[in-house]
Amino acid sequence: MITKRIIPCMDVRDGRVVKGVNFAGLRDVNSPVELANYYSQNGADELVFYDITASAEGRRLFSDILTETARNVFIPLTVGGGINTLEDFDRVLKCGADKVSVNSGAIRNPDLVGQAARRYGDQCVVLSVDVKRENGVFTVYAKGGRENTGMEAISWIRRCVCEGAGEVVVNSMDTDGVKKGFDIEMLRAVCEAVNVPVIASGGAGGIGDFITLFRTLPGVDAGLAASIFHFGEVRIDDLKQAMLEHGIPARIVKRVTT
Repeated sequence: MITKRIIPCMDVRDGRVVKGVNFAGLRDVNSPVELANYYSQNGADELVFYDITASAEGRRLFSDILTETARNVFIPLTVGGGINTLEDFDRVLKCGADKVSVNSGAIRNPDLVGQAARRYGDQCVVLSVDVKRENGVFTVYAKGGRENTGMEAISWIRRCVCEGAGEVVVNSMDTDGVKKGFDIEMLRAVCEAVNVPVIASGGAGGIGDFITLFRTLPGVDAGLAASIFHFGEVRIDDLKQAMLEHGIPARIVKRVTT
């Protein structure tokens, strides 16, 4: 059985890792380079690096910080924020990213996903979707959760996967930072709609939430979280040990002490 991945997410603003609740109220956490190095050595299966204001501010992602972060990471690194063109894909991959996450750029240019998949391979193209319920409908948001696109999320995700997105990160804005569990209803709808890896994001408050996620939705490939890892509320090796005890396959590595 394929192991379930545990993925810390580093939201970066002005060169620092930050975290908020429901995509608001951001607080400073740490240096992305130091944090990435720690996670790389202490059990994370992958890392996600988002420049969370690049799209909203209409600028490129911080290439210098990304390059330094990638140099210190020895697990797969997915990078997103301000990805609008094939040139952005090329630049980020050359900085050391293994995969590129696209969100607002794909909304502005729906052909971008297919173009990138054909040039770099679908394994490099990750669709990240910020989703919020609007009148009971799963709705896509853009620009770091600041702009309601009016698009229905499941059909948008299915379209992008058909175009070549090799993986989907589902960010539930309704549960983000609330720490009351992953958005099972939303994730189930996505898993039923596509046949590529689905990464759950938004809502993890403790080890039990990951156990519930993977036991309830075996089709989810990975769980992504930020604050519970950043602030030491959950240690990744403790989480993985609990997963194994509940029959959920996980990759175990020896903890590095400093």
